[in-house]
Order: sequence, then structure tokens, then C-alpha cells
Amino acid sequence: MNRAELQALAGIRVAEAKVLLEAGHYHGAYYLIGYAVECALKACVAKQIREHDFPDRKLILESYTHDLGQLLAISGLKKQFDERVATDKPFEVNWSTVKDWNETSRYDSTINDIGARDLWAAVTDDTHGVLTWLKTLW
Repeated sequence: MNRAELQALAGIRVAEAKVLLEAGHYHGAYYLIGYAVECALKACVAKQIREHDFPDRKLILESYTHDLGQLLAISGLKKQFDERVATDKPFEVNWSTVKDWNETSRYDSTINDIGARDLWAAVTDDTHGVLTWLKTLW
């Protein structure tokens, strides 16, 4: 999977999450919107690998995760992230919501409309959304 495919997949997952959210299927919406962020972070990791370069083994192994905090750490965006958090409190709050997502949420039947809508807003907000920010850097 390459960077462009990960970017496209992030967009697909956002669209699917929106449909599920609007239909009241909060569990699936929550999982998919978090997965969109995972794909976006992996696109940022992929951006670091140049064609014909032999990729760093540690980077590759660490990228095989669903942990959004770990993906942020290896994404090459830590400096930009720290600057954004320092100057944009709503973004910081949104990240605190997003970072708690994990792939096991697909098994969580307790996710309700509030949790799903909060994650949706934290990811997609036009000004302070985590995915909105990642799209400017991927």
C-alpha cells in the first residue's frame, strides 16, 4: 500500500463513517473515523520513504501498529504537532479525544452517539480537526 492509497482510504473511511453516523450506527462510525486518522498518519509515515531508498527497518516495524500516539511519534510530524498544540487549544482538546481511539473499538458495543459524534468532530472540524491538520502535511 502506498501513500496515495492511504490518503484515498482515509477519505473513504470518513465518507463511510458519515453515512453510519447519520444512520445511527454509532459503533461503526466511531471505528471508521478513528481508522481514517490511522490511515492519514500512515500516509505521513509513508511520505518519509523515498522511491528507491531502502527504508529504515525500525520505522517500518513501528508503523505496523494501530496506536495513533505511536504513529504520530514516527510520522515525522512531532515538531509541527507540538507547535500546533502550543498555539491551538481546540486542536489539543481534539487530539486528546482522538488519541484514545484504538482498533479494539470495533468490538465495543457501548459506544453511543455522544462518543461517536465527539470523535467525528475532533477528527473533521474544519479549523481544529486532527484529520484536517494531517491533510495539510501528508
